[in-house]
Amino acid sequence: MNKIEQAVLNNIDFAGLLEALDRLVQIPSLDGSVEEVQVQEETAVLMQSLGLEVDTWEIDFAALQTHPAYTAEVERTAGLGVLGSYGNDAGPSLILNGHTDVVPAGELDRWHYPPWRATLNEADSNVYGRGALDMKGGLCCALFAVKAIIDAGVQLKGRVLVQAVIGEEDGGAGALAAVLHGPAADAAIIMEPTELMIAPAQAGAYNFRVTIPGKAAHGAMRFEGIDPLEKFLLVYQAILDLEKIRNKDAAHPMFANYPVPYPICVGKIQGGVWASTVAETLTFEGRYGIKIGEDPAAAKQQLEEYMLKAVQNDPWLQENPPIIEWWGAQFDPAEIPVEHAIVAETAVSFQEITGQVPQLQGMPYGADMRLLVNVGGIPTIMFGPGDVRKAHQPDEFVPLANLITCTQTLALTILRFCQVEDK
Repeated sequence: MNKIEQAVLNNIDFAGLLEALDRLVQIPSLDGSVEEVQVQEETAVLMQSLGLEVDTWEIDFAALQTHPAYTAEVERTAGLGVLGSYGNDAGPSLILNGHTDVVPAGELDRWHYPPWRATLNEADSNVYGRGALDMKGGLCCALFAVKAIIDAGVQLKGRVLVQAVIGEEDGGAGALAAVLHGPAADAAIIMEPTELMIAPAQAGAYNFRVTIPGKAAHGAMRFEGIDPLEKFLLVYQAILDLEKIRNKDAAHPMFANYPVPYPICVGKIQGGVWASTVAETLTFEGRYGIKIGEDPAAAKQQLEEYMLKAVQNDPWLQENPPIIEWWGAQFDPAEIPVEHAIVAETAVSFQEITGQVPQLQGMPYGADMRLLVNVGGIPTIMFGPGDVRKAHQPDEFVPLANLITCTQTLALTILRFCQVEDK
């Protein structure tokens, strides 16, 4: 590292980062809520206080919904786009993207820490709170990496742009709006929790809903009805069989470390209206993993055909087949070449900070990467602090050490990718 790079690293304000993270975590920015707008307003104020040029705009959801890449589970009439930037336009540009929406905290009595505060536990050096990991922590890493460059008095030839987006958890509406709003860039990093692995590939995930018809009857005469729960077991076994088939030949090198790279998960089941009545219908919802390089339309057709084929020997389901719908979040897969400059620059920066060779690995979850790559044409990786396994559950946390390493790595990557102005 040269003197300029070392000066930037010395200027990283980690105490300020934690304070900023707490400010953002305190806002329960659930998808579609008033607080989803409020957290964007707070992020814009934060950006301005750190020295970034800030652009905010109202998202036109009526227009956005006409775009073929638009998906959402939550209806919105209002939303805010926020973009902070620093630098000049004589060199390469780099986007740092982070979402500010979060999932619900769930049952509060299962938390050992306040869900709507960023709490640093000195004993284990983890920062707890809803969104601390997924992914307000990663966004703060980006902001304070840029702040360190500004505080060190470094002028960039190129420009670093920090996108704060909404709606990632339910389909990516905010990232789509940011891509369409612009400006574009030569590359991008999304600070999703990757365990500090560099991810040049992201699997896809499509939401599906299946309704299985039954036939109501008094519980005392159960045998005169048709129980859709029994039929569900038949359909669910077919789904498990298909998952094995789809993952048997999933030999993408970026996903070799996952036992099931492209899972099919049934996460919600509903049926019946009365305890002593055979249910008339059963509905279940799930997520369907889409392979890298796979045509999503063909993948959806495979699930539909496999499910319907599996019930051909059941007389009731032959006459009353399950109804399959595709709804809500539809995350396409995306990847970029591992030889791309943003992969190399991030990898070298990480290695110089940690002394460790970085691991390149695809991420099995849907994310906004596919919008920057597939819609914006922007080569994008994911690289961020913490383990996604700790997200969406009580006591969500991000290790403090990961926040520090991520901020340092991003700072070096910005300097090297966007280039320092000669004095």
